[in-house]
Formats: sequence, structure tokens, C-alpha cells
Amino acid sequence: MNDKIANSSRILLAICGISLFAVLFTPIWRIDLTAPQYPEGLYLLIYADKLAGNVDIINGLNHYIGMKTLHTGDFIEFKVLPFIISFFAILFIGAAILAKRKLMNILFAMFVCFGVLAMVDFWRWEYDYGHNLDPNAAIIVPGMAYQPPLIGFKQLLNFGAYSIPDIGGWIFITVGAVSLTLVIREWKAKKKNPVYNKNSLAILACMMMLSACSTAPEPIAIGKDNCSFCKMTISDQRFGAEIITIKSKIYKFDDPHCLITFINEDRIKRDDIASVYFANFNKPHNLIDAKEAHFLQSPSFRSPMNGNIAAFTHQDTLEKAVLNHYGNITTWKDMQK
Repeated sequence: MNDKIANSSRILLAICGISLFAVLFTPIWRIDLTAPQYPEGLYLLIYADKLAGNVDIINGLNHYIGMKTLHTGDFIEFKVLPFIISFFAILFIGAAILAKRKLMNILFAMFVCFGVLAMVDFWRWEYDYGHNLDPNAAIIVPGMAYQPPLIGFKQLLNFGAYSIPDIGGWIFITVGAVSLTLVIREWKAKKKNPVYNKNSLAILACMMMLSACSTAPEPIAIGKDNCSFCKMTISDQRFGAEIITIKSKIYKFDDPHCLITFINEDRIKRDDIASVYFANFNKPHNLIDAKEAHFLQSPSFRSPMNGNIAAFTHQDTLEKAVLNHYGNITTWKDMQK
């Protein structure tokens, strides 16, 4: 099966990759603090490689309640995160170039795993930040922890803390959502419209050509089909006959006499005839190739147009018919003379 993804999916993957490079220069997360003594509010910005915002003021406040001070150099994440983001950006662009569905699915799974691990690490850092307090701090509230919310709002003493994604974080979320959409869309497209490789297409084309040029007979509908020569409605299936052209056009007849006359009068060129079929006298629903049929002409048959010729599948059935219908045994070759 062809594993290629749609061009629109490739474009979106490339855009996702380029967007991830932008995350290197924009804040990924932010924590806002509000309190009566800080009506303008305080904020902490988390980039891929640093902390920014009101870091010094927040560190000063944290000192009183025993929380650790924040310094970019204390976090190993800021050293590896830019490389991880760049790695995923390159992978997304590579997936767009290679256009492989399997690669796109693997990339999506890796990106989701990275997102989950990143949030777990962020929560772990917040837990340590809010629970590992200095026992010699100036202000100690028994049983109080100052862990910021992972996402959303939380009241910490007289401070309200809001933790939400920033520009880079929303880019991450959007890339994940787009990737999920592409994975689902490509899966549905593959399931609904399977794409064949070149060999399969060639085989399919050959089958279609063979089907289009089929010389298989078509059942004769008694009381509905008309004879192509005399235009009478075919009423006795035992004497029905067909001509099939090399272009798969079918002419139906109510009597072998009509078929033979149709040919002899050049209503159709002999070179255009692919095959000729006659109804099996004993089993009229079956049609026999003229080259394999055995024929008996007898006045007792009383066929619709007095051709009085019946076709049989085997010599022994023909010989049995002769016992009941006296007449002349003939062949398809002799019938055309």
C-alpha cells in the first residue's frame, strides 16, 4: 500500500516545524501573581532557555516564607530544552519532505510523550518549589505549602496565582492539535480510499480492460428482450442466441435462423464478432459457445421463426435428442454456409 500523505498534510507539517522554531524565542509559560500590595501584579515568564519577568521581586518575597530563589542556571531543563525543541522542529519539516504516513504517526506519538513528560517535570518542579521550605524562614505558617497551580488559579496566602500557557505554549498545543488532526485524517483517508502501488494499479488497469472487453454472454430476458433481426419479443428461451462483438456489444435473437441471417446479410462484419452463443435446449438458462455446441435441426422443434435448430452441450445429449426429434445433426461451421 502507498504510505504517502496528502500534500495539504505535508504543508501543515512544515508549518508546524517552522512554528516550533519560534518557540525558542517566545515565552512558553507564565505565572501571574496578584495581591493588594501589588495592584499592578507580578509575573514570571518561562522561556525554553531562561526565566524572565519580575524574578528579583518574586525571589525577595519568597525569601520571607522560606521558598527557594529562582535562577536560570539552577535548571538543567534550560540547557536541553532548546535542543529538544529544535529536534522536533527538524523532524516535523523532515516528515513534510518525506511525506510518509508511518513517520508522521511516530512523530505524533513522540511529540505527545514529550508533552506529557514536560508537564510532569513542570509539576515536579512546582511541588519541590512549594513544599521544600526553609525551616528558618521569617514567616512560617504550619501546614502551609506554596505550590503554584500546574494550570489555572490557586490562592497562596494573600496572593492569587495564575498559571497559563504563553505564546510558545500555545504554539506547542496548536502543533499537537494539528498533528492529531492530520493523523486522524490520513487514517480515515487510507481506510476509506486505499491507494494502490504501481503494480497494483497496473493489475487493476488490466482487469478493467479485460472487463471492458469481456465476451461473456448476458442472460436473455424472456418477454422483455427483442430479437435484433426480426424485432419480435423473445418468447421461447430454448432457441435464444447471442452475438457479442469485440467491443462487448451484444445482439440477442429469438431463433438461430435470425442470427444466421443477421450475419449472412452483413448486418455486422464477421471480423467484429468476438463470440456467438446459443441457448442450451435442455437447460435454456445456460448459453453455450457456438464452437463447443452440438446442433440438431428438426421440424418437431417448431422454433419461433422456423429455424428449428436446437443446441446441446454434449454429443451424448444430442444423440438422446435424436431419439425423440428426428432430424439432421449439423455443426456451427455448416450452419454459416
